[in-house]
Amino acid sequence: MSTLQAKEKLNRGEILKLFTCGFKPKAEHKIGMEFERLPISVVTNNTVSYDGDFGVCNLLRAYAKSENWDYITDDYNIIGLKQGHDTITLEPGSQLELSIKPKNTIHDLKSKVDELNSQMKPILDKFNIKLLEYGVSPLSTHKNILLIPKRRYRIMAQYLWGILSDVMMRETAGIQCCIDFENEEDAMRKFLIANKLVPFMTAMFANSPIRGGVETGYKSFRALSWLNTDNDRCGFCGEMIEDFSFDKYIDEVLKCPMIFINREDTPIALRGKFSFEEFMKNGYRDFDADIEDFKLHANLYFPEVRMRNFIEIRNQDCVGKDMIYSVLAIYKGILYNSSAMDEVEELLSEFCYNDFSELRYNVPKSALNAKIKRTSVLDIAKELLYIAEKSLIEMDTNEEVFLDPIKELIEDGICPADILIKNWNGIWNKDITKLVKYLSS
Repeated sequence: MSTLQAKEKLNRGEILKLFTCGFKPKAEHKIGMEFERLPISVVTNNTVSYDGDFGVCNLLRAYAKSENWDYITDDYNIIGLKQGHDTITLEPGSQLELSIKPKNTIHDLKSKVDELNSQMKPILDKFNIKLLEYGVSPLSTHKNILLIPKRRYRIMAQYLWGILSDVMMRETAGIQCCIDFENEEDAMRKFLIANKLVPFMTAMFANSPIRGGVETGYKSFRALSWLNTDNDRCGFCGEMIEDFSFDKYIDEVLKCPMIFINREDTPIALRGKFSFEEFMKNGYRDFDADIEDFKLHANLYFPEVRMRNFIEIRNQDCVGKDMIYSVLAIYKGILYNSSAMDEVEELLSEFCYNDFSELRYNVPKSALNAKIKRTSVLDIAKELLYIAEKSLIEMDTNEEVFLDPIKELIEDGICPADILIKNWNGIWNKDITKLVKYLSS
């Protein structure tokens, strides 16, 4: 028997426990977030590389030393930092992802982010780096952004298909919102509503129209890149059926082709030769599937909304001007209030899976100007904001204030990208430095 062989075979009951262990009473429901930012050189406006005296790796070293964070490594290379439940990790193109332990309120999350930003600012200044809250690299493209030295990223880059998969991996930055659930029924209701909300949220927070120093013709080039990345594992999970379940989610993950497995901390590339379902049934060489294999595989499945022991809502561009908290406030206001969910279900009841799927393809270009059937996305966005605000006011935690930045834009019928496009073609005169300065102010 190979020394690399997995210890025991996997059964479906073990997989199901990964989801049911997330059940929490409503009183314990929290809000979580992960968001990525682009490391941009103050001098050149290019993406800062991993290596070099003033590269991202040494930035992490300096921050870890200053604030007593521990290294996260891969094959002895620093790929992130951790302190308690909080992490700062690197995405493939050196994007910095901040993952904060879930909190009771958005105020708590913002306080933690403000604290970390304050700690990091003097180090960023020393390294001449800005962390841009924007959806896509404004000047550098994937052709001149090197992958960080993380073994799984090399395998992913070689495998992921789709004409913009390299853009997605190396150039983009987004926001993820994490939501708790009480039981399977609650989880599935929230999962279904979240999937329906995603295209509207992508439109409201579209923030990546300028890429490679030029206007792309898309308001969210980041969302476009996901449309053109490996449709075996991206897009909507399932077809928004009312009787969706953990088992049916697991079925979708099992059908997805595998990219690699780990044995003794060594990645073994599989390159989509078979699905996880086939791996469970037949094994591979001397290896049988185990629960760690499923966790890894499920983490390499990238739907718009991903199920874990919480719900992870994924497809919003990174945005500045405190609008990251607007994203969280909308989801919290709607998904943590049964009456609000009732209203959203009624609002979107006339639309079917194909309508949402078509909208997902139209939103990257048109954002709020898109339509679902004959209904304006902008009109629905206004209704969603109203529902979320009313719900947050009822919660009496003063979190409705986080809606103010996006409310101001939606009242004017615009998204963040519309402001950038207007200024780019107007007072900025297509000057990338002025764009970066605006985004980092």
